[in-house]
Amino acid sequence: MEQRICIKFCFKNGIKCSTVLEMLNVAFGESSMNKTSVYKWYKRFQESREDVEDDERPGRHSVP
Repeated sequence: MEQRICIKFCFKNGIKCSTVLEMLNVAFGESSMNKTSVYKWYKRFQESREDVEDDERPGRHSVP
């Protein structure tokens, strides 16, 4: 979730997605999100998404 917050911050500051990907790789190293996931989340924020939480999926239980 921490990286999604970073992606959202960068998007809102007009930083290109390819640059965001590079910045995440520097900051998080081997733990950084893969390219597909970064672009997916960037696109979600372009589509006016505000939430950084995962979407609930069928069969997935929420933790109390």
